[in-house]
Amino acid sequence: MNPTRNNIPASVREQIIPLLNARLADATDLKSQVKQAHWNLKGAQFLQLHELFDAIAGRLDEQIDDIAERAVQLGGTALGTIRLAAAHSSLSEYPADLKDGLAHAAAIADRLAAYGAALRKAIDDTAALGDADTSDMFTGFSREADKDLWLVEAHLQ
Repeated sequence: MNPTRNNIPASVREQIIPLLNARLADATDLKSQVKQAHWNLKGAQFLQLHELFDAIAGRLDEQIDDIAERAVQLGGTALGTIRLAAAHSSLSEYPADLKDGLAHAAAIADRLAAYGAALRKAIDDTAALGDADTSDMFTGFSREADKDLWLVEAHLQ
């Protein structure tokens, strides 16, 4: 691929690729944390939360793929292993001792809020760099994260 075909200068792509990999680390980490909650929750809201967390993990799978592919489209390398995600994620570590469904919901809500904030910053940063396509991609993910947060927080009210 001709790296200038997308009309994004190399100097700009070199700034966008690390932003993509940072959000790739967060999305990969968040997916693993959501699955941790999905597998380990117990309580009266088990079925609803179990299914909700599985749906969120599925949406994150799609985001992970899109983010990684965008990094490669721009001439970079997608840094998407679990080890790299754990080393570079901006999200808090997930508490391993949670069992109660509502405790899991609260922990996931905290992480979804942090992920959403990181996505909104990525929207602004990529727009400022002139990459409307990446900014638009992050905008879609931000909407999904906000909706997922709303769905999870509804269990906490």
